[in-house]
Formats: sequence, C-alpha cells, structure tokens
Amino acid sequence: MEKLSINEWSVDDRPREKMMAQGSIALSDAELVAILIGSGNNEENAVELSRRILGTCGNNLNTLAKWDINDFSRFKGMGPAKSVTVMAALELARRRNDATPKERERITCSRDVYLLFAPLLADLPHEEFWSLLLTQAGTVIDKIRISSGGIDGTYADVRLILRDAILKRATQLAVVHNHPSGNTRPSNQDIQLTKTIHKAAELMNIRMFDHVIVCDGSYYSFADEGAL
Repeated sequence: MEKLSINEWSVDDRPREKMMAQGSIALSDAELVAILIGSGNNEENAVELSRRILGTCGNNLNTLAKWDINDFSRFKGMGPAKSVTVMAALELARRRNDATPKERERITCSRDVYLLFAPLLADLPHEEFWSLLLTQAGTVIDKIRISSGGIDGTYADVRLILRDAILKRATQLAVVHNHPSGNTRPSNQDIQLTKTIHKAAELMNIRMFDHVIVCDGSYYSFADEGAL
C-alpha cells in the first residue's frame, strides 16, 4: 500500500496545522521533532522518522539532548542542517530550564499603575494612551502603547484595546494616558471613553481595573474616584 506524505494527511493530523489549531500541548514528542526536521526520507515521513529516532534513545528527551551530529547522521534523511536544528531546540529547552523565571510585577492599586507608567509618560510633551494587561491575580502580562497624539489629546481605538487583551488572555485591564498640561482632571472625552471601554470589556468578561491619568508628580484614578 502506497504511503501518504504528510501533506496528503488530513489537515487536523498534520503536525504544524495541529499545533496552530490546538496548541503545542496537543502534539506528541515525535510530532514536535517532525516540525523541526521538516521532512523524512524516501521510506518514511517526518513523523515516522522522528518516532524511530526517539525510539532509539528510549523516548527519553534527556538522552536525545546528549546526541551529536554523528548520532543523528545514522538515520537516513538526517543531514547536518536537520541535526543541528534539533540540537539547537534541545539546547534552548535546557537553557530555559536553567533560567530563573523573571518575577512579574503585580498591580494592586492605582498608585502601582502610576509608578509603573510615570517614567514612561510623566515628562512627555504630547499625550500617549496605553493599555495595561493583567492576570486574575493582578500580575502584569504586558503594557501596550495604543496611540500617540498631540499636546491636548490622542485617539484610542477601543477595538485595539480589547483585541490585545483577548490575544494575551488578560482577565483584567487598565488604561493609562498622560496630561502634559499637568491638570489631572479628566476631560469629558476621557470620561466618555472610560465608559465605552468599561462596557466593551464587560461584554468580553474582562474586568476594567482602572483608568489612570498620569501627570508629573500626580495622577487621577477613575477607580479611586468611584467613576468606574
């Protein structure tokens, strides 16, 4: 019976497409290695070749990580380029395991937001609008500049704010902008924008933590003022 190449498999079974659809956790070790090597040989596809390679080392990734190019070259279709690609991936995995995880900042109140953004915004001669994406526990996922404007205003697209929050899997968000004038009081436009973002975030089951207006040495918090 003639074998099918990976490109002839069902889309749901192809390693790359499977990873994009279901995430890397859904793939076996052999499928992950197959993505790295890209192709097999005349007798076996990339997944079959990867299974045979792993079987030779007892399906133990720690053992595979000790292999050199000569070990990989025993297998038809494993030239220097493919071998080095697998070796590099395993070395990155080792370095990640050795690295000390960076402790993420945790936001608990409006002052935490201000202290995080004051170095970025307090001295600017123009307005900028940022979003701050948070986990359920309040740890920072990312801070993203949404727009940069003039002395007395900048435009913030609510769709961009929510898109980033969804893509980064944030369960809370805060928005932040500066007033170069030094006046911390929100404008009518600031108030209306806050209401719009708050309503849109609620629809996405994302909590709006705060909207903070940053000035040099002072700030305004919508949450503290009961305006959320």
